[in-house]
Amino acid sequence: MRDIFEAELTQLGEDLVAMSHLVEHAVTNAGVALLTGDLGLAESVIADDIAIDALEREVDERCVGLLAQQAPVATDLRVVVTALRMSASLERMGDLARHVAQVARGRYPRQAVPQSLAGTFAEMHDAAVRVARRTATLLESRDLALAESIETDDDLLDELHEDVFTAMLGGSWSASTQETIDTTLLSRFYERFGDHGVSVARRVVYLVTGVSADDLDRSAI
Repeated sequence: MRDIFEAELTQLGEDLVAMSHLVEHAVTNAGVALLTGDLGLAESVIADDIAIDALEREVDERCVGLLAQQAPVATDLRVVVTALRMSASLERMGDLARHVAQVARGRYPRQAVPQSLAGTFAEMHDAAVRVARRTATLLESRDLALAESIETDDDLLDELHEDVFTAMLGGSWSASTQETIDTTLLSRFYERFGDHGVSVARRVVYLVTGVSADDLDRSAI
């Protein structure tokens, strides 16, 4: 019975890693679609989000089954509950990448980002891709140094988010109403993407160290 339980826990971990790689792929392609106006790439991100959603359902069902059938305690319970929360964050990261792609698709053949902020959004894209890549590696390796680097990139995304609003509130902002709405939403999508990456990172720290992340994780609720 214990062997079966261990195998289920191993599969949980593998599913989370698989989700994280799909998220990395999604946010990478969504950002490229946004910055280049690539319609086909945007549509592929939107279509592929279903795979992330499906994996989240599998993880949730597996976790519920383990809780009901195995009644885990102590460390095992911590692993199952944490997996549930991480899968929710990864699914949300996939949704945010999809939202970026949807904005890119909605403005085709134009680019959604005003030229004046193209550099800022290119930096946001790079930071979000690093968050996704490091999150995937962290889930595989449990290297806590990566958790710190994810926090650093999230801080950068927060700063860039503020830069976007500073630009929009400045006297030289001349974009259309639609561009203003798109810019506001896109900046928020990237900022929240970083928050959810931090959520996953802190929960890995919790698994490895046993230090509760509940008080540290409220920004990603």
